[in-house]
Amino acid sequence: MFSLQDIADAVVRRAQRQGHVVPRDIRGELKLAGLPEDEWKKVTALAKGSLNYRQGRYYAVAAVSPRLHEQQEQQRRIDKAVRKLIKTYRDSSKEQERRGQVRVDYVQPVRVQTEDGKSFTLLSRDISPTGIRLVGARRLLGAKVRVFLPDGGTGTTQLLVRILWTCALGDDLFENGGAFLELLMEEETLSP
Repeated sequence: MFSLQDIADAVVRRAQRQGHVVPRDIRGELKLAGLPEDEWKKVTALAKGSLNYRQGRYYAVAAVSPRLHEQQEQQRRIDKAVRKLIKTYRDSSKEQERRGQVRVDYVQPVRVQTEDGKSFTLLSRDISPTGIRLVGARRLLGAKVRVFLPDGGTGTTQLLVRILWTCALGDDLFENGGAFLELLMEEETLSP
């Protein structure tokens, strides 16, 4: 005879295999074990520490490796710095953002430094917690660049950006889309 804990363990294993389970899957496990299907909420309560509920699905909680934890922590630091930049920009421009998207118009001259140390000014077009769009006379596809963003005061926020796409806007005018890789400190150097 199966216990509810046995079913909870089976549901967690199934969520790990499939990526997620839905209430129908949990009721199916109960039915296979010969237990009443209306006990499915008790099963989820028993598996609470191993499952996360989001948008109607139960996802298996994965053990986080130190490397993944550092990447997540780096992304949180980038997110915090970019959100601060967005807030400062919004406050200074006094404009209401009407779009429901995370991307925010962020039109600023920004300094960009390439891996070989060359520095030039581009125009940022918009920004989000994960990336930035830059416009200028350079095609930067695939490059890792240091971007110096004005922070509203006399300083700058420096981010390492990988340029993921480039498209021509006109003669000698390009739009470059990049993803934030790292929040840089003043003394850090750019490495390939």
